[in-house]
Amino acid sequence: MWQKNLLTNFVGGHVKFYGWSRFITIRKYSDINKVENNDENVAKSSEEDVLNLLNDSANFNEATDTSWDSSPYPEGAVIPSDKPERPKQDPSTSTILLCPGQGTLKIGSVNKYLAVPRAKEVFEIANEVVGFDILSMCLKGPLNKLNRTEFNQVATVTASLAALERLWEDRPMAIEQCKAIAGYSVGELTALIFSGALTLEDGIRLAAVRGAAMQQASDLTPQGMLLIHCLPSTKVDLVCNEAKKWAMDMGVSEPVCNTAIYIYTEAKVLAGDEESLKYIENNYKRLQLRKVQRLPVSGAFHTSLMEPALKSFKKALDKIDIQEPRIDTYSNFTTKPYRSARDVKKLLMKQMVSPVKWEQIIQSIYKRPPGVAFPRTFELGSGSLGHILGRINVKASHFYTFI
Repeated sequence: MWQKNLLTNFVGGHVKFYGWSRFITIRKYSDINKVENNDENVAKSSEEDVLNLLNDSANFNEATDTSWDSSPYPEGAVIPSDKPERPKQDPSTSTILLCPGQGTLKIGSVNKYLAVPRAKEVFEIANEVVGFDILSMCLKGPLNKLNRTEFNQVATVTASLAALERLWEDRPMAIEQCKAIAGYSVGELTALIFSGALTLEDGIRLAAVRGAAMQQASDLTPQGMLLIHCLPSTKVDLVCNEAKKWAMDMGVSEPVCNTAIYIYTEAKVLAGDEESLKYIENNYKRLQLRKVQRLPVSGAFHTSLMEPALKSFKKALDKIDIQEPRIDTYSNFTTKPYRSARDVKKLLMKQMVSPVKWEQIIQSIYKRPPGVAFPRTFELGSGSLGHILGRINVKASHFYTFI
């Protein structure tokens, strides 16, 4: 039986909660009605299923196991009123977890997690929550469907949670000694699930609603995202302004072109309307860009073009109970750990229409005086964040592994 718990420490009869564990059972999923994994179900998991999910985004009562609505604390536990102080850790024995974002999943890549029974159960729970077969889509595709935002975001979060179960199986101390966690874009929901701020089922449902809403916003106007590699002389603001001026001349009434993701100093992701991005692609050398690459997404994520997605996501957020994170969980918007449950709700909304400041988050996590050891870092997914870590902090990347 797969169990999602909070790491506990009994001190003087009180229970302290630090993250993710199986020492105390909070929710049991053995009574879930299993979703059959076959090609027929995959074919039926169409855009209509996701549209129903989006239209009913505030209804969290579809799952057959109503015990999921129970308190996140075990019966009889003494609930601490304030966030407890954690004992100091030796940096060399502590760990950091990183959660990837959309676009990193490859067909069949989750196979390596399925030898762990609890990882398989994560997929079964996710299938029950969203109403379509995520595991079969991850294993068999088709890729063009898996890459669509309404499927990819929830699949990415689910796959990272399965990787977490693999990490727990192989290296339990990596979980027990976790000092902080950060998620890239939609990976922030994975991080919040691990921290105990969101329950497993609520986090997966939020990822599905978020992906469906952002897909709908993407379909309203031609838009996209562009990875740019900068020269020392590049002025990104001038690049965006020139592109928007061109788009306006081409008939776009309210052109959008902004930095959507700060990856590392030489690399950023721009997002905006199609005309602006085409202009940059056609003129990148004159604009003093070393290289540009169109990303395989249809939306200008983390810009104002995602504002139409906020209503459905807020509707879903308002329906769930959010707890204060019990471990340092970094916000893409502020680059700092969340301070309260109220912050989680507010900042998750802002994150969808604001730049992801990944470079700044990594700098904050790994900043330390000379001579202080670096923690071990585990990425719950593709390995893409390891490359970025190496470009931001080479020494920290020496202690990196992806699961």
